[in-house]
Amino acid sequence: MSRRRLRNSDASISLTPMIDIMTVLLAVFMVTTPMLTTGIDLDLPRAGNSALSGNDHAIQISVDAAGKYYVGETQLALDDVVKRVIAMRGENAQLTIMINGDKSADYGAVMSVMGKLKDAGFQRVGLRTQIEK
Repeated sequence: MSRRRLRNSDASISLTPMIDIMTVLLAVFMVTTPMLTTGIDLDLPRAGNSALSGNDHAIQISVDAAGKYYVGETQLALDDVVKRVIAMRGENAQLTIMINGDKSADYGAVMSVMGKLKDAGFQRVGLRTQIEK
């Protein structure tokens, strides 16, 4: 009798536990992804007590003291920075972009990336600073 039970048993795989695990992983990645876009380490300029510290969900573009451009921690040319940000925009027209310019960076390098982003149609572009102590 026991042999018949083994042959008649259902050998299907239940997908419910796998869907639950994938949902938890999706939630974890959604929470940690904004923390990964912090960018490179810069010496930001100081600007009083009402400084812009940046939005956690904003795309971080950095300009270092040598005038090199970064999206997150990836170094890119200026035109590639704009192309990357346009690709990241997707369907979110209200995307916020924070430009982190080192205080020793060339003013023209910071303003050129800001101008190109404005020309590409981005309306919410800001400059990130530190609070003056």
